[in-house]
Amino acid sequence: MDFLQILALLFKGTGYTLMVTVACSATGMVVGLAIAMLYRLDWRPLQPLLRTFTYVFRGLPVLVLLFIVFFGLPNLGLRVPPLVSMMLSLGVIAGAYLGEVFRGAFDSVDRNEVLAAEAMGMSRLQVLLHIELPQMLRFAVPGMINEFTTVLKYSPFAYTVGIPDVMKEAMALSAATLRGVEIYLGVGLLYFAIYKILVSAVWALEKRYRVPGLTGH
Repeated sequence: MDFLQILALLFKGTGYTLMVTVACSATGMVVGLAIAMLYRLDWRPLQPLLRTFTYVFRGLPVLVLLFIVFFGLPNLGLRVPPLVSMMLSLGVIAGAYLGEVFRGAFDSVDRNEVLAAEAMGMSRLQVLLHIELPQMLRFAVPGMINEFTTVLKYSPFAYTVGIPDVMKEAMALSAATLRGVEIYLGVGLLYFAIYKILVSAVWALEKRYRVPGLTGH
């Protein structure tokens, strides 16, 4: 078996790796946007809850939370599918970090534009959705890429809950062939290729929807 054959066998797991990465990144986006937008609306009763949520989930190790969800919740009668377990652990933790990224990006929005929109009679929610949010997302692109990269790097934990991703394929192949160096070198190359594709896609979207004259990085 040569190196190209090893890569071909490992490639079978890339679909699952991409699925886990995209699903957890999407979960992180939803959670992060919710946190940042609630902060921006400045509803005072929610502020302590948002701070506690962010503090707790940024401090929890991904693998610990994953095991709590996948192996712990069944003891309470709640069986969570593997992909959903990844979304509720890795995805939610990513959301806690993205919430802080988005909060910082909101602060980069020109205050004069907000004041002008309010002077025109727009409500606070309308200003947030139509003026601040579109600009914030453009300013947040570098931070989003960093967090998506982190999600990709943590995605190998999926094998611990039975998802046949690249890492699970590598472990099975390594046990069968005892060629660990070549196999895990192949794993590294595949992860780098996935990383390159995801980053290129995000930057292409950012370039496509960039407002002329607006720079966030």
